[in-house]
Amino acid sequence: MRGRGVGENVIYVRDILVLVRERRESMKEKNIIIAARLLSMVFTPFYLSFVGIAALFAFSWLSMMPWRYKLNVLGLVYLFTILLPTLLIHFYRNWHGWTLIELGKKERRIVPYLLSILSYFACLCVMHSHSLPHLMGSILLAALAIQIVCSVINVWWKVSTHTAAIGGVAGALLAFAMIFGFNPIAWLCVVITLAGMVGSGRMILRQHSLAQVTTGFVVGLATAFYVVMFA
Repeated sequence: MRGRGVGENVIYVRDILVLVRERRESMKEKNIIIAARLLSMVFTPFYLSFVGIAALFAFSWLSMMPWRYKLNVLGLVYLFTILLPTLLIHFYRNWHGWTLIELGKKERRIVPYLLSILSYFACLCVMHSHSLPHLMGSILLAALAIQIVCSVINVWWKVSTHTAAIGGVAGALLAFAMIFGFNPIAWLCVVITLAGMVGSGRMILRQHSLAQVTTGFVVGLATAFYVVMFA
């Protein structure tokens, strides 16, 4: 049996190199998609209230409150604004047999919005019944307002609630900076960087366009700033 000629060997090696390069590119794409999914899971739209109140306990006069009080409040907020809406939306999705991508369609997002709004409203009512400080209520009210504004926009056009939540963090941060008189630049840099990462992840997963993630951020920022400052 004759061996390969020089030309055949060159073509063979080239084909191997092309195959290796394609596999590397495929692995990179898979890793990017995994990272985008993790970002979407970690920075869920429901974390705004929890993070905001935790920040109040860490950096405002509320830091003087007993640890048991802080944990009870954070547990209450986690229950109503993260765990409850997440479970309700999960059951709703499974009941219809939809994937996350199928649930993300504009016409199917109305019920998840309503479930989230009801959960946030219930938390606000419970906190009001326990006469919790106004600052905490303003954060919950801001998160509720963002959910309502996004649900109204969704009737005509799909908007990213992930970036709306991060925009809400930025808006609340600016408002509290004005209220308490501190420099928010360093924290804003962190928030904007996270917003860019999460927004990019939502576009990589083909859940939103650039206009939708940008609009979401602006809506969240403006709504949270106005509610915290004037509510």
